[in-house]
Amino acid sequence: MVAQLADRWGVEPRTVGKTVFAELTVRPGSTHITRNSGLNPTRTAKALAPYPEDLVITTKVWPGRDPSGAWWWAEPAQLRAQVEENLRQLGRDHLDVVNLRVPPSGRTGSIGEHFGALAELREAGLIRHLGVSNVTSAQLAEARDIAPVVCVQNPYGIGAPSEERALLRHCGELGIAFVPFFAIAGPGREAGPAVGDNEAEVCAVARAHGVSIPQVRLAWTLQQGRHVLAIPGTSDPDHLAQNVAAGALRLSEEEMARLTSLGAHT
Repeated sequence: MVAQLADRWGVEPRTVGKTVFAELTVRPGSTHITRNSGLNPTRTAKALAPYPEDLVITTKVWPGRDPSGAWWWAEPAQLRAQVEENLRQLGRDHLDVVNLRVPPSGRTGSIGEHFGALAELREAGLIRHLGVSNVTSAQLAEARDIAPVVCVQNPYGIGAPSEERALLRHCGELGIAFVPFFAIAGPGREAGPAVGDNEAEVCAVARAHGVSIPQVRLAWTLQQGRHVLAIPGTSDPDHLAQNVAAGALRLSEEEMARLTSLGAHT
């Protein structure tokens, strides 16, 4: 994918990551870019337009930033403004996929009113498909009672807790794409992978394949099922190339079992 994007934009492959500053879905044959809340959609549009027909751009709403840069969380009636701003800045008449990004404080409550507001925008033709992000199984069920859900974006990686593993399997049963973030960082999230026995196990697998530890973490995540993608964010062109290459790395059943056992009881 890196070479394809470089050829399309007429730049060197090493500059692709600096051009996009986005999260490319890692899965062989996919052309999917996720624009997170911290990315400037105008920059994304400048890098990608004119958009190829097979490109899918996914964005998130609910969080936003005020003029000072501080985060705030939109009321249901404010979601239309967020969607329309994305449309304007991306230069599109519709958004391919919009995910409702649930705030950390909202994982124990209802998302029905917010998701219902997005469902109305889908009916109006502003959005093609809907997804959810950072949700529980109960919230996914609540959303599906309102409108079809095509993807779930939740934190997931080696050492993921049992409830997230169960949600991943459930998405597979429902035919819903599971698109994890923090696939490289794991439970450490922004702080990165914790250094310890678990890292030693991952390092051993990486040495056996002659690849990096992040590539092993991505490969393990992708081999959780055909419905699983990954969106490792980076602005480093070398890391971007390594992330894409991880999609072709195949771990053995024994290696998968060893890595899956890490944190299996959490």
